[in-house]
Amino acid sequence: MFYRSPTWRLAFRRPPCQRQVRPRAPQVPIATTPSPGLQPLPEEEQRKFLNRNMVVQMQDVRIRMLLQGERPEVVEEVVRARREIWGGRSGLDKRQRNEDEQAAKRQRIDHGKDELPIYATKFSDEVLAAEERRPKKKVAVLIGYAGTGYKGMQLAHDQKTIEGDLFQAFVAAGAISKANADDPKKSSFVRCARTDKGVHAAGNVISLKLIIEDEDIVKKINDNLTPQIRVWGYERTNNSFSAYQMVDSRIYEYLIPTHSFLPPHPSSFLGRNCEKWAEKKGDVDGYRKRQEEVLGYWEKVDEEMIKPILAEYDEEIRAILEKALWLKAEGPEDGGADPSSSTAVEVEPETSKPEGLQEAENKGAESQDKTPVNSNGEEPSSLAEDSTDQAKPSRPRILDEAMKRIRQAYIAAKRAYRIPPERLDRIQKALNLFVGTRNYHNYTIQKTFKDPSAKRVIKSFLVNRTPILINGTEWLSMKVHGQSFMMHQIRKMVGMVALVVRCGCDPQRLVESMGPDRLSIPKAPSLGLLLERPVFESYNKRAKDALAKEAIDFDKYRAEMDAFKQEQIYERMYRDEEKDNVFGNFFNHVDNFPSEPFLFVTSGGVEATKTKPLVAPVGALEGGKTKSANALLDNDADVGADDEDSDADDAVKDNHGDEG
Repeated sequence: MFYRSPTWRLAFRRPPCQRQVRPRAPQVPIATTPSPGLQPLPEEEQRKFLNRNMVVQMQDVRIRMLLQGERPEVVEEVVRARREIWGGRSGLDKRQRNEDEQAAKRQRIDHGKDELPIYATKFSDEVLAAEERRPKKKVAVLIGYAGTGYKGMQLAHDQKTIEGDLFQAFVAAGAISKANADDPKKSSFVRCARTDKGVHAAGNVISLKLIIEDEDIVKKINDNLTPQIRVWGYERTNNSFSAYQMVDSRIYEYLIPTHSFLPPHPSSFLGRNCEKWAEKKGDVDGYRKRQEEVLGYWEKVDEEMIKPILAEYDEEIRAILEKALWLKAEGPEDGGADPSSSTAVEVEPETSKPEGLQEAENKGAESQDKTPVNSNGEEPSSLAEDSTDQAKPSRPRILDEAMKRIRQAYIAAKRAYRIPPERLDRIQKALNLFVGTRNYHNYTIQKTFKDPSAKRVIKSFLVNRTPILINGTEWLSMKVHGQSFMMHQIRKMVGMVALVVRCGCDPQRLVESMGPDRLSIPKAPSLGLLLERPVFESYNKRAKDALAKEAIDFDKYRAEMDAFKQEQIYERMYRDEEKDNVFGNFFNHVDNFPSEPFLFVTSGGVEATKTKPLVAPVGALEGGKTKSANALLDNDADVGADDEDSDADDAVKDNHGDEG
């Protein structure tokens, strides 16, 4: 009926200036101890307000509780050492940043500001009148790009995107007229597949109307693009062609270091819970069998690489470092429980040492070192003694050096790992469980189990059994061929397989993740994701048989594409991983996340995510309760590399290919 149609809704839609925007409640930190007279928020409500900084605070609180009775300066040094040894990168709270961006966008819309997007150009009437009108043809443009430095593929009003640069290059090359330079819709601009921020594509397709009279139009377009975006060519299509509607399937590749399939460190929160849940469920033999090719790996690293470093330092420094690494307590006689039996180590992946705090500690330690005291408790007057004491390295400096050496030793141990065939078999066995039609509501955002659109078809998911060795690090290539993908789906699929294999989990848990239970599956870093090419099988048959058009075929440009992938995509991946340790930081964070959301990969299964962890993450708080810190379960939460923002943050409602 008419009143249900989009036309009716548009006709009676209120103008932007009259719309009322519901104000958002400010983020309220979750207090460790509820204030008198206030009831604590339910667990699900707490999750909405938890952000990255709160997770960091929870980890620090637990360490301080475990070290009760120690001198305050020792406790702070242990906390600082753990951040350096196990830590990742620092950064702003992305959730708060995204909310600020969305608020600015709503304010701009509500005030009726009609600013041009950064990719659009408005020419004067004189220039438009002087422009010669030339015919446009509907074409499919074959492109490739490295997504680093771009806010994803899709056009954004005030963000640098792949489509934005392409549109500007079309205008500069004369393929789009000046009259249409202010709006891509005038040229019927449609993408085949949308990719998130940081995701690359060796092959992608956009359809639009272009002026293609010039034989060198492809060269002119490329001359107006950066080297990390290339136009391979174009094919004439019928006027009704849509790159999004006509695509049959898509092939993605994911590159991942083999050390991502190493088990969690035995002292980590996830590692200890894996052991405890295996014991509770009587699955110790099965758990050990699924980990037999990597059993004892970290114990050997600690014995051969870490302990020799510790042995170089005096007893006091060594004690601090051992507490930071394994949270070794002085023993039950000191009045505290043995942490190895009841608690786990949390790695601090999100925030490295606060610079201001570190400078203050360094200055305080140095000032104490500069005022030596003799055996009688008096300051010596000898200038020689002063100068000698000042020349000695301060304790914070010694700790800094030791922490960096230990951290680098762990990174070197990971990069030296070479995956055995048995581990590759486990990876392929897990990947095979995705093939067919499955429900992926846990592998994307804003989907429920009953949502029909959560079901997707995967045709194949294969791991290349011949690893690639680049700069001392071994990499695996995994290729997935699917009909269509939802936002973050592939990265969560890779993240799930990595968790199942590295935690010695029964592969059947992957099948259970497609059931009605809600699970928090971390998405693997965007650094490794690459759209290889879309497939237009049905259109290509029709184009040759009925339309007298050329097929959309990337094989024509295989040599150029392979060279581009190697230079602009693969080398960029390897370089960024070597510099930033993206995958190492990501799995450090997952292994040491101080709550239960990832414990479904233990022998406890889904039950482990709904009960108190067998190895407590934060220690006994008031009333015996444990705070939940499931920040990853929220739709907009992010864990992984710094470049892991997604197009979901833009609140763009276009659904043209929510891949990656």
